[in-house]
Formats: sequence, structure tokens, C-alpha cells
Amino acid sequence: MLDPSKPIEHVALRGQRVALEPLSAAHLPGLAAAVSDGELWKLPFTFVPHPDELPGFLEWARARYDAQLERQFVTVDIATASIVGSTRFMNIDRKHRRLEIGFTFIAESWQRTCVNTEAKYLMLRHAFEAWGCNRVELITDALNLQSRRAIKRIGATEEGILRSHMIMRDGRLRDSVLSSVVKADWPRVRQGLEAMLRVASPVMSGQGIQSP
Repeated sequence: MLDPSKPIEHVALRGQRVALEPLSAAHLPGLAAAVSDGELWKLPFTFVPHPDELPGFLEWARARYDAQLERQFVTVDIATASIVGSTRFMNIDRKHRRLEIGFTFIAESWQRTCVNTEAKYLMLRHAFEAWGCNRVELITDALNLQSRRAIKRIGATEEGILRSHMIMRDGRLRDSVLSSVVKADWPRVRQGLEAMLRVASPVMSGQGIQSP
């Protein structure tokens, strides 16, 4: 349970094909390889760090964890033990038991695979069943139609547009789309995700959500 009187635990989440491990310095070489697969830092919808920026990325992640606002992971393909991306619980509000899943990026070679579907399943399951969350948010660039479709596909409800929400690297003033899964939705969303994972092959499922 998300308890305001207790720190957020260090937790690793493991599925059949995907593991989410708490981000550490030991992961940076593998994360650099994942980021380089498709030069993800060039994507216009995200703030994926350049490989040279990863030490700062880790330092910032640690500061956010110390402030009890985030829990960051690397995404690992279990079969190959390869780091294929990163994701995190963000903006954790323990008092009201809500959080955001975001800052998700996946190496180009692993996009449109089951990686993203299972990672989202593991995180949503932990949020609702271990932490007792009432609400989980997912936010993406309004122009990122692939990400918006992927968020809808996992069963989230699109709630509206956050206008002039972020300034992107190129100076563009971005509108963001806010979507959510709430506690009452979770049984339906869980059933849908489990059905997708039962029929998914390692190279056919999910859309590789890229979000800030």
C-alpha cells in the first residue's frame, strides 16, 4: 500500500518475457545501447537522453526517488538479458494514492513487440494490487498518434488535452493528452492485457509507447 508514513520500496517486477529492474549505474552501458538503437534522443515527441547524458539522467532519477516522487526502472528482455528501454512511476502522490506511468522509451528493434504491453501490465498490476492506487495517469504528446493509440489499446480512457503543457527541445509548445486507468477500470483492463499477452509472440504486440 502507498503509505505516506513509509518510503517507496525498492521493487523489481518480473513477468514471463519482461523484467523491470530498479535503475542503477550498472545499467547505464546497456541503456546507452538501447537509446542508440534508433537514436531515440532524436524523437520529436520525447526527452530521451543522449547516451552521453545518461549519468545526469541517473543522478536526476536518484534525486526524484529520494524525494519519494518517482521509482525508475530499466526494461529487460528476459530471454536475452538485454536492456531494451526504461520506464518509471512518476508524480507519486501517496496521500491520494495516485501516480503517473511515463518517461517510457523502448529501443527501436523492440518496438511493436510484447515488451511494452507486458511492462505496462506489470506496472498497472503493481500500482493497483500492491500499492492500492485509485488512479494511474498516462500523458503523451497530442501529436504522437502512435502513442495515443497504444494507450487506448491497453484500456486507458482519454480524458482531455493539457494545452501548452510542455516546451520541447526544438522550442515547440506542446499540447499533451491526459489518459487514465482508475481502480474501477482495473479488472477490465487487466483482463484485456492478459488476453493480449496470452496470444502475443515476442515480435507481435504493443506499439512501443514513447512518452515523456
